[in-house]
Amino acid sequence: MAESIVEVQHLRKEFDGTVAVADVSFVAQRGEIVGVLGANGAGKTTTIQILLGLIKPTGGTVTVFGKDLERNRVEILQRSNFSSAYTGLPSNLKVWENLLIFAMIYGVNNHRQKIDELLQMFEIAHLRNKITGNLSSGESTRVNLCKSLLNDPELLMLDEPTASLDPDIADKVRKLLRRIQTERQITMIYTSHNMRDVEEVCDRVLFMHKGHIIAEGTPQQVKDKFNQTSLEDVFISVARGGDVLAGNGEAAK
Repeated sequence: MAESIVEVQHLRKEFDGTVAVADVSFVAQRGEIVGVLGANGAGKTTTIQILLGLIKPTGGTVTVFGKDLERNRVEILQRSNFSSAYTGLPSNLKVWENLLIFAMIYGVNNHRQKIDELLQMFEIAHLRNKITGNLSSGESTRVNLCKSLLNDPELLMLDEPTASLDPDIADKVRKLLRRIQTERQITMIYTSHNMRDVEEVCDRVLFMHKGHIIAEGTPQQVKDKFNQTSLEDVFISVARGGDVLAGNGEAAK
């Protein structure tokens, strides 16, 4: 039987009376890549922030590694990591200095060797002595991915991991993430507006709309549900179509 790494039950988050996440439940198994999709305002970023322990939910429960997130946040985060194309590392440090600091924070053994391996893996070893603030957005994205793998996380949350990458590098990163998942059985929660990313990388998709999950399944199952030939067409249809039917056949509110 597959091991559940993340279990979310009836998650709800309100900000001053505005509902960002209405009622979200899902499970992510060990070694599974789960894509969380939706237009801006769908609730996916809020959901990720709750999983990271950055904000507390208004209601519902989050269990990670079989432990309650609120009561065991530090222990859970020691086994997890996060990368976002929109979160910068300290800009005045060299790339290797940034990675060294995080490696020491995470308590990584043989940290210099680990840093070298990750820089080689993401094909940015030539940037090790470059000031982080002088990197291109695509280079910064890859350095951030290196940071996220320093502690060999069992749970990896990725926010737009191929944003700002050219098509060649984006393809390499997608294949690399798949290889890492297969070799290490890492569970990944993956948000992206790049539907090609999602179709190629994700085992399962959670499609959010107005704080609800309105579709869940493999990329093909989600396409079939909306009678579309691509996830991009599903995305456009939901974004432009207003209220749509939730998984129980009732209108998502």
